[in-house]
Amino acid sequence: MVQNVPTSAVPRVTVQSMELVTEAESFVCPRCHKTVAARFYGPCDECRTDLRANIRSEARDIEVAEYVPKMNVTPNAVASKDND
Repeated sequence: MVQNVPTSAVPRVTVQSMELVTEAESFVCPRCHKTVAARFYGPCDECRTDLRANIRSEARDIEVAEYVPKMNVTPNAVASKDND
């Protein structure tokens, strides 16, 4: 059941009231499960280096077929009306 909460009851967070993260927190790396200390949660430095070396690739252009509408799509009667 969803309750309607008045917007005045919801605390608003602004950029001015947010604290800058400067201290390293201790957590478990989600990839190698080692305990690490870093400012933000995510893979440790060793795992990030490994991911960049093994997964990163160069950007490339991909050719996509031109869009052709399906035959069951009917044109708008006003738009296709012949101007006499």
